Amino acid sequence: MDANDLFSSCRKGDVARVRYLVEQRDVELNVRDNWDSTPLYYACLCGHEELVQYLLASGAKCEANTFDGERCLYGALSDSIRRLLKDYKRITAKTMQRDYYEQFLQTLLEQGSYSDVTFMVHGEMFQTHRCVLSARSEYFAHMLETKWKGKAVIALKHPLVAALLRVCVWCCVAGRLDIDVSYVEDCKRLARQCKMGELIEELELKCKQVQEFVSNKPGTCVKVLTLDPHEWQLQDGMSLLADSALPAELRVGYGQLPFDLTDSFPSYPDICFRVEGYDFLCHKAFFCGRSDYFKALVEDHFSEVETLQSLPGVPVITLHDVSHELFTRILYYIYSDNTQLSHDNVYEVLCVADMYLLPGLKRLCGRTLAALLRDDNVLHMWKTAKLFSLARLEDQCTEYMAKIIERLVERGEFAELIREDAGNVTARQETDSIPLVDEIRYHISSNVQTYSAIEEANQKLHALEHLLSCIGLDC
Repeated sequence: MDANDLFSSCRKGDVARVRYLVEQRDVELNVRDNWDSTPLYYACLCGHEELVQYLLASGAKCEANTFDGERCLYGALSDSIRRLLKDYKRITAKTMQRDYYEQFLQTLLEQGSYSDVTFMVHGEMFQTHRCVLSARSEYFAHMLETKWKGKAVIALKHPLVAALLRVCVWCCVAGRLDIDVSYVEDCKRLARQCKMGELIEELELKCKQVQEFVSNKPGTCVKVLTLDPHEWQLQDGMSLLADSALPAELRVGYGQLPFDLTDSFPSYPDICFRVEGYDFLCHKAFFCGRSDYFKALVEDHFSEVETLQSLPGVPVITLHDVSHELFTRILYYIYSDNTQLSHDNVYEVLCVADMYLLPGLKRLCGRTLAALLRDDNVLHMWKTAKLFSLARLEDQCTEYMAKIIERLVERGEFAELIREDAGNVTARQETDSIPLVDEIRYHISSNVQTYSAIEEANQKLHALEHLLSCIGLDC
């Protein structure tokens, strides 16, 4: 598995391999192993300064006074690595490009785009969204339909409660949470009131983990607890919004639950997309926040847009270029960052994802296509990867080609593909490299360690060179 390869490469200090796994294979940098350790921790522990620098620049998390930060600092093999860690600056633009969903959720909170409720405390305001609070917390769903019903601004007087409520709101929306250890017990009490059992469990687990670490590592000091979201918890919560957005007649077979909660769930829609006569009751915050296509469509739409009779304040936009089945797949991805893909619909979803400017969904389609790789479709799959700029799928295709190269060179289609790729190199000279050939050579030669593997690699390289000679290409 790529994650195991990443851990192994970090222990060895193989910067080139780590760079390949991160940039070509799209491996998650902050993944944890069975010992709750990250790739950055092993790079620090083994003293690989150049690798530590690369991991930090690429988005490895290591905030000061957090469990991960103190652990890396304590385990670092050299003072130069400790200085790197202390100079660490949080999230780079490169990091944000790697996690579209986390970026979206953070932006949703920080900017409050399309918010419909504001909490006010002693003149300070923070904006958020009723639909998300209702989907993620039974307490907030109840309060928004009772005590806070109809209120656009909710004033809170007690400063501590207000500060902790902001924490709970952040946890509801983004899942990820940084909290000062002095606030933990107060936060647990408020979480009980807000009926957020998962938050309480996570806080208790993190506290125990930090106490064990600090007691065994003299001189360390953890002042901030960091709770990372469990992907399935966020997806389940946000999927409820997708369930409620579906027209009633399409709900059978969709959703996360065997029974329908959407009839009693207040979702507070503010936009309706009409697809093949079906009305999908959605939220601008999600569609505009996740797709520049929908943002332009909603914000630049005609002022005389139609509105729903049942919800007079909700505008209706009719989409003509997608079926309701495909739009349902888009809907679940936009809300929960996941959707059901199969070999029957993945190509269609990929085309729509490209049209709607959803790069994360394109990557999801790429992972599904990679699982379908076979001898008879690898060339077509490679073309698809190039067409839709799916770097990871493209690399997986060339890796697969390297494995079957001795059979592949006998196919005329493969020779033509090499010619086309050579022709795409701008101002290519006679002996210039050909990207496809270079990638296949790399995969043939990489990780070759035994004599038998070396002999096998040489046979494959010979077969490839013979083909190039036959078609008159030198690279």
